Amino acid sequence: MHSVGTPEMWTLFAAFVLLCLWVDFSALRRQGAHRVSMGEAAIWSLLWIAVSFLFGAWLWWFLGGMSGDPARETTADAKALEFLAGYLIEKALAVDNMFVFLMIFSHFGVPAELQKRALMIGILGALLLRAAMILLGAWAIRHFHWLLYGFGAFLVYTGIKMWFAAGEEPDLEANRTLRWLRRRIRIAPFYDGDKLFTVHEGVRVATPLALVVLFIGFVDLIFAVDSIPAIFAITTDPFIVLTSNVFAILGLRALYFLLAGMHERFHLLSYGLAVVLVLIGAKMLLADVYKVPISWSLTATAAILATAMALSLLVPAKPGLRGAYPFATKRERPPEEPF
Repeated sequence: MHSVGTPEMWTLFAAFVLLCLWVDFSALRRQGAHRVSMGEAAIWSLLWIAVSFLFGAWLWWFLGGMSGDPARETTADAKALEFLAGYLIEKALAVDNMFVFLMIFSHFGVPAELQKRALMIGILGALLLRAAMILLGAWAIRHFHWLLYGFGAFLVYTGIKMWFAAGEEPDLEANRTLRWLRRRIRIAPFYDGDKLFTVHEGVRVATPLALVVLFIGFVDLIFAVDSIPAIFAITTDPFIVLTSNVFAILGLRALYFLLAGMHERFHLLSYGLAVVLVLIGAKMLLADVYKVPISWSLTATAAILATAMALSLLVPAKPGLRGAYPFATKRERPPEEPF
């Protein structure tokens, strides 16, 4: 499968991601456990978005966006648009994912000052997991082109399912994975700071925070099954697919804390995302009949999401919609209640 990613580009990208993770984890260690304010979350969110756009600009320049060579400039323009469209789609899908993370933290009564660490560990796992899934998906599409039609049909189905499920709160207690984890892992009935393991009644056991981290990892795996086919509808270039995914994930921690304070305002976003997934799936199904320009996909995605967000501000949420749930409220538990 053809890719613009040269060994030099892959090396620079990997080094940059490691630098970003080092900065993020260093900031987490220096600040310690603390409640993230809306202002701090907004600043970090804008910073990560700016970094992503700077990478897109560097990619355009590196591929010859200002070389004066028409062929190289055409390639640079196309790949930069693919990166931007992929980043926008992955970021939009991540917004919907954050609402589920909000619910998980509320369900387990995770103190606000511990949520940052749980998200950081979850994000690191998501990066490794998605990298493996993307490389595997790229290999599969290269050898089995018909998989694109399967991805397209799956996205249409997912979009329709998301439309009818919008606003419904998932039942965590009925989740099979959560019940399986609880049966096989001994969990302490209390949080011990930001530790994942502690000693309870003389036995080393996992803390509830460890269970939360594991469950967030499982949830991200489910979300990846939806989001990765969506980016393959934009491009099958492994370098563009991976970079757009990684940059969308790097800003998830800040995005979570930003949305935690304003989730009620975007109660119609899931409907917009459902429409986007259906359109992307249809684009995949028509790939060999008519190739939809990337600029059209980017414009349509941005317009649909902007409309959904604007309508969320104009139309009040009805009782029972996702925006009405008290996600950010800590659920008090008696010390003896087992997790």
